[in-house]
Amino acid sequence: MKNERCARDSSITISKIMLPQDANPAGIVHGGVVMKEIDNAAGVAAVRHARKICVTASIDRMDFHNPAFIGNLLIVKACVNMTGNTSMEIGVRVEAEDLLTGTATHIASAYLTFVALGDDKRPTQIPPLKPETDEDKRRQRQAVSRREMRLAEKRKETECHLNSNKC
Repeated sequence: MKNERCARDSSITISKIMLPQDANPAGIVHGGVVMKEIDNAAGVAAVRHARKICVTASIDRMDFHNPAFIGNLLIVKACVNMTGNTSMEIGVRVEAEDLLTGTATHIASAYLTFVALGDDKRPTQIPPLKPETDEDKRRQRQAVSRREMRLAEKRKETECHLNSNKC
């Protein structure tokens, strides 16, 4: 296995101007447009970390905080928060900048899990993440907590499917 990689090595910022086809008749950008940009940026961060083809396994959390509008610059920042053997959690923050005023507004946040694939299109091992800064360490701790909650929820769902009295 290759050496550890740092979050800064795979972090990505993608910007895109929001146009009329990205919005509803009121000029508010569609949530699906924002979600597509989130998935795209997270995918780039995942591939940069793994240096393998990566696919979205889940979206753990997707929160919209404020709207974006036609003419805003959508700024999507993605970073690897935690790695497992074949998967990684990517944190994404989206801001909308009003280009005329320079005001940037936090519009959405999401946590996605990506899995790296080998040449056989099966999950393959990835380099571990080496947290460098206090912020990296905080993100990793929080990602571990989210992973534990996801796994507990999956166990509960499995039990429910096997025995409906446990639902």
